[in-house]
Amino acid sequence: MKKTQLRIKYKKLRNNLSPQHLEDYSLQIANLVLELPIWNHSFFHIFLTIDNLKEVDTAPILSILSGKDKHIVLSKSNFETRTLSHVLLQDNTRITLNSWNIPEPENGIAISAAQIDVVFVPLIAFDFNGNRIGYGKGFYDEFLKNCSKDTVKIGLSFFEAETTIEDIEPHDIPLDYCIIPHKIYTF
Repeated sequence: MKKTQLRIKYKKLRNNLSPQHLEDYSLQIANLVLELPIWNHSFFHIFLTIDNLKEVDTAPILSILSGKDKHIVLSKSNFETRTLSHVLLQDNTRITLNSWNIPEPENGIAISAAQIDVVFVPLIAFDFNGNRIGYGKGFYDEFLKNCSKDTVKIGLSFFEAETTIEDIEPHDIPLDYCIIPHKIYTF
């Protein structure tokens, strides 16, 4: 299937998930994060959940990262340039919703993409080759191309992999792992 068709399919599937399923699946995904070989790294970038899009709830993963004393990095979106800037999450970091209802830090110490060791990547769908489909704005493609070649990219999804995404483009950066509630895919 092509990206446009897959976006429609998986947005519909997400919308059919109950609040209880969202919570249970998100906890299962967080528990599987503990099994990944990533804990020797220091700087972890994570997206904050957009509730109305029924994304994987990253709050349990944030708790794990905090409990392991990892440096947690959050992003701010610039819709004019379609880029993300990154800041270190601190005790005094204020989180607010931007005009697109995306939770973002208001302040924080700037962190470059090259400093980030691990990125938890939001997605709508992914395939057996680690290709992902996001929301189509290219924010994460731009961000990931500025990360180190050794940065570990981890997708989070409620659903199984598609066999293939037909219209992958050269600028699309594949994942290293994708976690669903009952399984870790390794690419």
